[in-house]
Amino acid sequence: MELSRVTEAVREYERGVAPRLILTGGAAYNRFVEARLMAQVAEAQGIPASAIYIEPRAMDTIQNACYSVRIMQDHNWHSAEVVSNAFHLPRAGLIFERLPIEWRTHAAPLLRQRSSAYQAAVSTVETLKTVRYLVWTSWSEHCEPE
Repeated sequence: MELSRVTEAVREYERGVAPRLILTGGAAYNRFVEARLMAQVAEAQGIPASAIYIEPRAMDTIQNACYSVRIMQDHNWHSAEVVSNAFHLPRAGLIFERLPIEWRTHAAPLLRQRSSAYQAAVSTVETLKTVRYLVWTSWSEHCEPE
């Protein structure tokens, strides 16, 4: 879980931009379900539980997007603001542009400065993931109905 993303989503809620939060992510990197942890952080920052929707199964960005759109469709919501780290938003945009909702992206500011080596590593990994996504989507559908 990235604290900066949750904190920025809370700010957007407080500004009236996001009337509710869909927090998405499963236990992708350890035994903790990211969406549940993010919900705890959001509630601790004053967001009412009634405004929080948890999607606990997604294991990657494609599933984050697909499962979030399913929640939106179930509630007849048509637009979303996607909050993530700036380096991640281009790939997220490629994924969301294939989905049947209106969306825009919003970069979460870093809570602390990162070293240039760290930033280079993150940029390289994100580039490789984007290439993988672009190649993979050329032969596979990723948002199949449940």
